[in-house]
Parts: sequence; C-alpha cells; structure tokens
Amino acid sequence: MLALRLIRGGHPLTLLRRLLVACATSVVGFLLLAALSHALAHPHRSGGSLVQLVWCLVPLAATVQFAAAVARTDPGSRSRSALDAAGVGPARVPLLAAVSTAMSALLGSAVALVIYLHLRGQLAAAPFDGAAVGMLAGDRPLPVAATVVLLAVPPLTAACGAAVATRPAALPAVAGATAGAPAGTGAAGGGGGGMHAAPPNGADVRHGHADGSGEGQPFRVLPGPLPASVTLPWGAACLAAGLATETYASRSPKPLSLSAVLSNSAPGVLGGWLLAALGLVLAGPGITQLCGRLLAVGRPGAVRLLAGRVLQQESARIGRPLGVLCAVAAAGLAAAELYGASPQDGPRMFGPLTLLGAALVVVCVTASALTAAAESRAARRPANAALVRLGAPRRLLRGAAVVRAVVVCAVMGALTWAVSQLAALPLTS
Repeated sequence: MLALRLIRGGHPLTLLRRLLVACATSVVGFLLLAALSHALAHPHRSGGSLVQLVWCLVPLAATVQFAAAVARTDPGSRSRSALDAAGVGPARVPLLAAVSTAMSALLGSAVALVIYLHLRGQLAAAPFDGAAVGMLAGDRPLPVAATVVLLAVPPLTAACGAAVATRPAALPAVAGATAGAPAGTGAAGGGGGGMHAAPPNGADVRHGHADGSGEGQPFRVLPGPLPASVTLPWGAACLAAGLATETYASRSPKPLSLSAVLSNSAPGVLGGWLLAALGLVLAGPGITQLCGRLLAVGRPGAVRLLAGRVLQQESARIGRPLGVLCAVAAAGLAAAELYGASPQDGPRMFGPLTLLGAALVVVCVTASALTAAAESRAARRPANAALVRLGAPRRLLRGAAVVRAVVVCAVMGALTWAVSQLAALPLTS
C-alpha cells in the first residue's frame, strides 16, 4: 500500500521514469512472446528458437539496468526522514523499491500481452487486428503456462535489480564493542563523544568509547562497491581476453558473416564479444576516475581542478552506466562493419523484431547514463550551493561541467571506436 501511495503522489518526472520502465518491460515481454511464437511455428527447429529466446536476454538486461537506475533516483527511497516516520527502516527500502518497480513492470507485461494477442488476431473489432498472424503464429494455440512464465520474467528481474540497487551501501559490523551499542554514538555505557573517520578505500570506521574509559573501540562498516582502481585492471584483462578469444575463434578457411556470429554458429567469437563487453563495463569507473586524475594533474586552474575532483568522486556512480553505453556502441559499430562486409545478410538478420530489440537496448542504456548523470548532479547540489555562498561564480560551475563532458566523451568515444575496430578486424580481414 505504501508503494502504491508513493507512486500516486510522485513527482511528474518520477512518474515519467516509471512509465518508461513500464514501456521497456512491455517491449521485452513482447519479444519473449515472439520467441514463443517462433517455437510454436517451427517445432522442429528448436535450436533456432532457443537462440532467439537467448538473444532476448540482451534487452532484458538493459531494461533491468534502467529499472535499477530509476529506483536509485526515486525520491521515495532517498527520503530517509519521511520513511523513518512511516516506520520503514533502511533494511526495508530495497523491498519498497522492488514492489514499486514490480508494479510498473507488471503494467508493462499486461500491455505486452494485450498488444501480442491483438496482433495475433485474438482481439476482434480493433484496428490492425491480426496484422502479424503469420509472424506470431496466430494459427497455433497459445500455451497459457509458458505465456505466464515469460511475462513474469521481466517484472521479477526488474524488481530484483531495483532491490539490489537500493540496498544499504554498507552493513554495520561492530568489532570489540558491547552488543546493542549503536555504531558511532560514542559510548555503550555512558561514555563521551565519538569521532567519525572515512578512509579513502570506502571502508567506514567509527571510533567511540566502549566502556567510557577513554580508549575508543572501532566500529567498522563493510565497504560497498569495489573502488575504481580495482575494477580497472580486471576490466582491461577481460577486454584483452575477449579480443584474443575472438581472434583465435575466428580463424577459418572463409571469413565469418554477421549472420553466422549472431546465430551462434561461431560461439567462440560471440563469447569473445561478450567478454570484451564485460571488460568495458568493469573498466568504466576506472576510466572515469583516470580522466579525473588527468584533469587534476600538474598545476590545474580552478575549472580543471573542480572538474577533475568531481570525476574522481563520481566515478563509481557514472562510470558503470558509461561503460555499458560504450559496450553497446562498440557492438553496434562492429556489427555495422560486418554488415558492410556482407550486406546480403541484412534482410535476413535485421527484421522488425531485431530492430525493436536493438532500439530498446540503445534507449535503455542511454536513459540509464542520463539518469546516473542526473543522480550525480543531485548529489552535488549541496556542494555547488556551498561554493556559490563562498563566492564562486556560476560560470565556474558551468565551465567545470563542460570540461567534464568533453573529456569523458572524447576518452570514451575513442575507446569505443578502438574496441569496435579491433572486434571487427578478425572477421573482415
């Protein structure tokens, strides 16, 4: 009931984001039902139907990422004072976000079912009724159990993604203190005030008096996500391993076509692409932090110093969505290179369902990156207000924002182009 009230009383921009989540889940549900129709129409080609169903995981993953980004920026999950007054503690925030996301996704699944039945010709007296009877196997009976299971997949995965994205960033673990003493309160038996320290690696340590005698006992809070300096080497290793795997698997007497790769005729090449995409996603925060370090190197001015510090601080927040966006863009450029080498595969590979899924992936990853940027801007608002009160001109903040955008776009764009060329080179040479 609380999740429903939060949805009804949300800001128009928040309602728009939830509506976009519903639209994305409706497209994913329709693609899953289309894969079911392919299996019904071609019962003897189970391999092709399985490949089409597996490829639906790509738009599903993009939708889950977008739903998680929307859940993180939901004002209802960030208004701690209001939620505490309503009796919702930090542990119940992920459940609240999961329920809210599931409600939006269920609306999308319902819309997908209505559109699917309408195009199959099972909803009479409506415009375009039965417009895709042949493509959606309208002459075959629809299994109810399989339809329900497929339509339940997007809401469940989106709800799980929202719950993971809004979980408490750190779980308190008291070391050497009396049980029941609140972390950071200063004393368990009436001692003095405590001191709070935040180490650079993200681990939160609170020192307080455990017995009131003067020696402080540390209250260590487990760190959240891995720092960017750790994920960058792993991302680079995955990227290099993926490109090497693709190069080794593409050695054949005749060049592989795009249809052969996408139809899983060359699993080594496809696996190398997926491993390289994972490397870009993992390296995204590290590359963003590296851009910030390069901006702040030497003796920078106020604009360059502010831009570099912000990029370093927000690398974990905006780096991962930027890495996903770079991976999708690199895959699109590599597919365009392969399509240029064998244009005869175009009419067979790029049908309406493929274009619909590709458009959904591009829209979702772009919207996720923009949502992360908006979340970062909202998090910087108090600091920007403090700078303005201290006398910093507005053009300084705008100049720093422009410098950040230009540097990130230049570095990420160059990396995306290089990865796409390296991914397409073994298949076109």
